[in-house]
Amino acid sequence: MAEETPTPPTDPTPKPEATGAPAASQAEQALDAAQAAVSSLASDAGVRGPGVVGSEAGASARPVDLPAFTGGSGTGAPASIDLLSDVSLQVKIELGRTRMLVEDVLRLADGAVVELDKLAGDPVDIYVNERHVARGEVLVLNDNFCVRINEILESPVETKQTAKQAG
Repeated sequence: MAEETPTPPTDPTPKPEATGAPAASQAEQALDAAQAAVSSLASDAGVRGPGVVGSEAGASARPVDLPAFTGGSGTGAPASIDLLSDVSLQVKIELGRTRMLVEDVLRLADGAVVELDKLAGDPVDIYVNERHVARGEVLVLNDNFCVRINEILESPVETKQTAKQAG
């Protein structure tokens, strides 16, 4: 009669010799090796039963070896901005606004003056892809109109992060 190896009470599965199947035998051996590794790690860490770890078990703390991380310079800036060179954005400069009836719009002719809600010299609003991003002033340079950006507006994402940091 073949003698079976006694199994721990927490392991109700039979040993490979009792099953006789080679695939089951390999699986059982792998399971036994994993359980032995876990037991070894638990004893190295000083685990003595559930929830008892560390100095209570008489074990000393050891530093954990972390992998060496390699990669970028850590500045967060891409090495090249060429990736964005062909991205198209819609930029809109708003001088001011007004409300008019259709009747008044139809009466407009060459040389008509439309009164806006801003005064001459007031900052203009700059929109990129329908998002208000900046304010600036209108200039004339070489007989062309241009806008000098005077103020970059805070994005909603930055506003939320600032609020979280303050709270």
